[in-house]
Amino acid sequence: MRRTALFATLAAGALAAALAGAHPASAINTYNAQPAPERTEVGALVVQWDHDGDAATPDVVDWYCTGTMVDRNTFLTAGHCTTDWAPGVRFYVSLAQNVQAELDAAKAAGLSSAAVAARVGVEGTEHTSPDYPGNSADSHDIAVIEFDATGAAALASRWPFTPATLPGAGQLDALGARALDAARWEVMGYGTEEALRGPGGHTHRGGGVRMKAVVGFDALNKTWVRLAMNESRAYGGACYGDSGGPNFVTVDGRRILAATTITGDSPCYATNVSYRLDTPSARGFLGDFVELP
Repeated sequence: MRRTALFATLAAGALAAALAGAHPASAINTYNAQPAPERTEVGALVVQWDHDGDAATPDVVDWYCTGTMVDRNTFLTAGHCTTDWAPGVRFYVSLAQNVQAELDAAKAAGLSSAAVAARVGVEGTEHTSPDYPGNSADSHDIAVIEFDATGAAALASRWPFTPATLPGAGQLDALGARALDAARWEVMGYGTEEALRGPGGHTHRGGGVRMKAVVGFDALNKTWVRLAMNESRAYGGACYGDSGGPNFVTVDGRRILAATTITGDSPCYATNVSYRLDTPSARGFLGDFVELP
């Protein structure tokens, strides 16, 4: 999988270059991870943006981050995935298992950028927390893509899905560290593999395929949950491009969307740092778009 939409530090052009040579077969870490074709509520954020200096004709289309449908017309992702784009940017969502293959096929057919984006995904409207980027205590790193009735119907028709269940207010605090440590945690996304060391430094292969992996609970603070992804502990984990993607915890047999992937260690070997969704700030933002439990 991939991390922090590229830790929010790779520019769109750099991302396009990185993905151009990506290995198409996998995402998430290569260790202890599996494809997730059944998790159709988890999708890829596809972006059409300008690269030629003419904002009227956004000419590049690629997947950029991960996210989750939390009701029939709301796709939850990270704020750093939807900001700092050139004017004219357009956002689409694909719930396909292999969005990279669909992009490759559309581009090989010689379609225009707009036609590629429309074939691969459904266009929506971006809403980013007005408090983003916040600070280290609370980054407010949260955003949604909203769909009108036509867009919502198109999503459901192309990729039937059941929206993820959001947590109740303060649910992680109420459970406590002992229960969270005993619970099953899973991370999902379309991101790249962990770093591969080579003569030129680290490279991250793969990406564009929805994957899942079990991770372990490490720590909880006011707005963050830290999850372990060490191979030696039989965990997988997230990497670049998994930003905005879901971190699920199973509580009393129910899978709860507890947090969204934001950042972690740069080679993607050890830690996934995720933004909690049960806090007053996250719920204050989400409450404008979805009915909260």
